[in-house]
Amino acid sequence: MVTTLRGVGVSHGVAIGEVRHMGTAVLEPPAKQIPAEDADREQGRARQAVDAVAADLNARGNLAGGEAQAVLEAQAMMAQDPELMADVDRRIAVGSTAERAVYDAFAAYRALLAGAGEYLAGRVADLDDVRNRIVARLLGVPMPGVPDSDEPYVLIARDLAPADTALLDPTLVLGFVTEEGGPTSHSAILARALGVPAVVALPGAGELAEGTVIAVDGSTGEIFVEPSAEKKAELRAAAAERKAALAASTGPGATSDGHKVPLLANVGGPADVPAAVEAGAEGVGLFRTEFLFLDDSKNAPSEAKQIEAYRQVLEAFPEGRVVVRVLDAGADKPLDFLTPADEPNPALGVRGLRTLLDHPDVLRTQLTALAKAAEGLPVHLEVMAPMVADRADAKAFADACREAGLRAKFGAMVEIPSAALRARSILREVEFLSLGTNDLAQYTFAADRQVGAVSRLQDPWQPALLDLVALSAEAARAEGKSCGVCGEAASDPLLACVLIGLGVTSLSMGAASIPYVRASLAKYTLAQCERAATAARAADSADEARDAAQAVLSGE
Repeated sequence: MVTTLRGVGVSHGVAIGEVRHMGTAVLEPPAKQIPAEDADREQGRARQAVDAVAADLNARGNLAGGEAQAVLEAQAMMAQDPELMADVDRRIAVGSTAERAVYDAFAAYRALLAGAGEYLAGRVADLDDVRNRIVARLLGVPMPGVPDSDEPYVLIARDLAPADTALLDPTLVLGFVTEEGGPTSHSAILARALGVPAVVALPGAGELAEGTVIAVDGSTGEIFVEPSAEKKAELRAAAAERKAALAASTGPGATSDGHKVPLLANVGGPADVPAAVEAGAEGVGLFRTEFLFLDDSKNAPSEAKQIEAYRQVLEAFPEGRVVVRVLDAGADKPLDFLTPADEPNPALGVRGLRTLLDHPDVLRTQLTALAKAAEGLPVHLEVMAPMVADRADAKAFADACREAGLRAKFGAMVEIPSAALRARSILREVEFLSLGTNDLAQYTFAADRQVGAVSRLQDPWQPALLDLVALSAEAARAEGKSCGVCGEAASDPLLACVLIGLGVTSLSMGAASIPYVRASLAKYTLAQCERAATAARAADSADEARDAAQAVLSGE
């Protein structure tokens, strides 16, 4: 009998192959004292290693592009954090070796983050990776990483650092499985961008023996250990059927009875645009602008630099809709010139629109740059604010847009439960809503989106989350305005049907998911989607909601 394990499926597709484990090593250097006269030399070694690791991370980001580039550039900034380096220098001055000083300084910073209630757990994983890279360089040992193999395999890891995930070779890594992570972790986001089947948050994944043949279903989250020939054939047939459906489904998104559903792409910068165009995206539903601000954590990018980057994306979608999210700084995206360094709980502090309203010059420059970038283009530009809590927030943002001379629609992201509960009030100030389901789930369930232990509460099928989506969509319909979803929920082909049934008017996702969602919507009528949505909301758990919707759409 085939053993079946279940994690969280985060990237569509099926992979069948032998298990290979991520390389691991103990990178804790010995605690030994150095003579005082060696301190300058050791401090120099530490700075050289830090700079080399930062350069390597930036180089990997340039090679990977898109989402991965922004993540890796943020890691490079973390490596060169002035406070961390000052702590390293202090430790060396009192007798530590360079490698031990780096190890202990990062450990102290890690403890501070953990003491903040694990809200920055995703950053803790990145911090560990940066520390390991610096220490490995100082010790002169290879960095643990993706195994060498001439044959394709399924990669198993406790978690994958962005620097490893970004440059996976899809011709060798058929898919991957991690013990930790969640549907919105860096590993999951990068897996979708690569088009590699992936399952995360699978307890005991590390116990799978090297060389064991497994089948990974990135859609369902199921892992089949030593599958029979019949099971392999079944999975391959299902994958072939999905591939055929994808090839047959082209053009604008719509249900089988002609109800239009614009399918838009989430992009993290100009590098993501070619994949979005190739996938047939009808525009951009979430243009993340943070990539511009991560180049230099101490200074905002110039207006000219912003205009150039924005125009590249706007030009790619003539006559299309491009929804730009203004800078979402704070929490897991701290910037020295904007965000407080001493917030006890950054995820619940000054982030998103709150940060921009505290720094109106930064917001004004960005809005002015967007206005100038759109001049003379036929694109339908829309601009939205992150982390809107109430009508006052929405009004402040709309006023700022008008003062900057922006000729575009102004919108608000629904990421805080209060915004969903009072959506109609917010819509009296702005022209559209966009649901960020990742953060909306985090704040609804008090469950950090990067912590695998609470990943079930990050499941977008949770009925409470569906209720908030429905409230927002109903408010938009009552006001005669639009309500889209730009969170990872939109990339689930089955859930996409439910979201449309709840009244959502557009869906935005990573480019790789667009064909799957388009094919799924084309199989069902709007009425079927509405019945599936009703059934899902009547359930008491995410699994029950998913099963109920599937039963309705399958005609059971």
